[in-house]
Amino acid sequence: MKNLLVLSFIMISFSSWSQTAAIYFNKAFNKAAAGNYKSAIADYTKAINKDSKFVEAYQNRGVAKFKLNDLKGAHADFSKTIELSDTNTDAYTGRANVNYKLQNYEEAIEDCTSSLELNPNDYVAYNLRGLAYNKIGDKKKSCKDFTKAIELGSQSATKNRATFCK
Repeated sequence: MKNLLVLSFIMISFSSWSQTAAIYFNKAFNKAAAGNYKSAIADYTKAINKDSKFVEAYQNRGVAKFKLNDLKGAHADFSKTIELSDTNTDAYTGRANVNYKLQNYEEAIEDCTSSLELNPNDYVAYNLRGLAYNKIGDKKKSCKDFTKAIELGSQSATKNRATFCK
């Protein structure tokens, strides 16, 4: 019986040790999809601990932190994502969202512009940049971005243009 307990303990220890970054990532992804962001963050962190260059884990952990209003943590994760993959448009837009919430409007504009240089069809970045331009008082650029976002299919930009571009 004692040997069976020892063997069970070894098997349990080995199974948790052998979990790969991808397994933790998939668990985290499913938890985040279910709205369990705290637990998702823990699993994304485990994935990152297994693979410190796991771009998608940083990106998704940043989204989860943003959802929980951990803006500093989200900013750090989006910045790390950009450091590892400077062509990740979602990371620029994610960091722009954080900067906007932190009232760092110039930085939000810069991040949206970087995103749009990589993906000129990103209506989310146009809409968000339009909001940031509005906050710094540049109505002309704000309305131009809302119009472009509308052309690309943004419903939010339609409301924003109606509100801010009278």
